[in-house]
Amino acid sequence: MSATVGLIYKELIRGHCISSYLELEDNRLPKKEPNGEVGFACTDPGGIKELQASLHSSFHMKDLGILTYFLGLEVHHSDRGIFVNQHKYTHDLIALAGLENSTPVDTPLEVNVKYSQTDGDLLPDPTIYRRLVGSLIYLTITRPDISYAVNLMSQFMHQPRHLHLAAVKRIIRYLIGTPSRGIFYKAHSSLILQAYSDADWAGCPDTRRSTTGWCMYLGDALISWKCQKQRKLSKSSTESEYRAMSSACSEIVWLRRLLSELVFPQADPTPLYADNMSAI
Repeated sequence: MSATVGLIYKELIRGHCISSYLELEDNRLPKKEPNGEVGFACTDPGGIKELQASLHSSFHMKDLGILTYFLGLEVHHSDRGIFVNQHKYTHDLIALAGLENSTPVDTPLEVNVKYSQTDGDLLPDPTIYRRLVGSLIYLTITRPDISYAVNLMSQFMHQPRHLHLAAVKRIIRYLIGTPSRGIFYKAHSSLILQAYSDADWAGCPDTRRSTTGWCMYLGDALISWKCQKQRKLSKSSTESEYRAMSSACSEIVWLRRLLSELVFPQADPTPLYADNMSAI
């Protein structure tokens, strides 16, 4: 990025909440007022300083320094890499649930327990259930280990029951024992994309629909993951696994194009690992 040219705000085609800056022949800046906190990342520290100087010339801004806290996410820097978690947010959630003095558990859900829309009595007021589940959904930004449990409990938001609330509180009791867990982005990791997918078959007792799960790694770093009930009914485990692989492939295509726009193109095909030979 040259100091003799201007900068313009450009929204990336593949990332509607990600922006880059292009070089221009003159010094025009877009008339778009920044709102709230904004984070910048750049491979060249000089590029960050140039961008800040250009924005300071047109907008009132305050430089908060190296990113350490952003929208509930805590960012910890070291020579080994960057660690992101939601430690304070987790403790606030535990307090919201009134479980500060509860005993932690080892797993988010009880093993071999199926949750149905009709089991148990309805909650007289579903507000607290919805608040807790909504907070847990936001926590999955840095906690993929609770993604399945939170996805399952979010399916009962319309008419939650006492058993569902007990399951949500168990997830939070699991967090009591693991409040500082998060995601580590290793320094000098490779930038090769690889993917993993899996699925159950007919796991939902109400609809017999299957659940998709996949995760994407860029080198050693987990950058994207998903757990979701499949929209269609799968007639076999092969079909449910194939649907999961199809969903993962859509994410792979999007990530490859996004990485290309970020000037990290993938030279080789992206491997997708699955455990069903019939689907493969």
